[in-house]
Amino acid sequence: MVEAEKLVDAIKAKGARLAVPGIVDLSELAEASSGVAKVVLQGVQDMLLRVALQIARDDFEDRRERQRQGIDLAKSAGRYRGRKPNAKVHEQIIAFKSGGCSIAETARLASVSVSQVKRVWSQYLAAKADV
Repeated sequence: MVEAEKLVDAIKAKGARLAVPGIVDLSELAEASSGVAKVVLQGVQDMLLRVALQIARDDFEDRRERQRQGIDLAKSAGRYRGRKPNAKVHEQIIAFKSGGCSIAETARLASVSVSQVKRVWSQYLAAKADV
């Protein structure tokens, strides 16, 4: 919510207007008004925007929670195992690292993240140690 408010403030500071579909835009009316009416209209516009931001955030969190519950349910039923590893990419990572490339260079060459290079390399070393 704080990040969204910072974004809205940055948009307003640059002179742009933020229009949310379904929310009445009172900014033009507020500019034409003066005194107390202007302050009230600006306050109502800000309040409506904050309400829309909060509704969007609540909806996002609800969807994430439902997704997590579905994944937990599927895991407990043995139907969810996550994405299968890409053996070709893993072979590339192992080849680059075995050839002396750094972690960052391997990640760049294999078009993967640094954390994936570290994970694949540590799995490779662990499997190699077990043999």
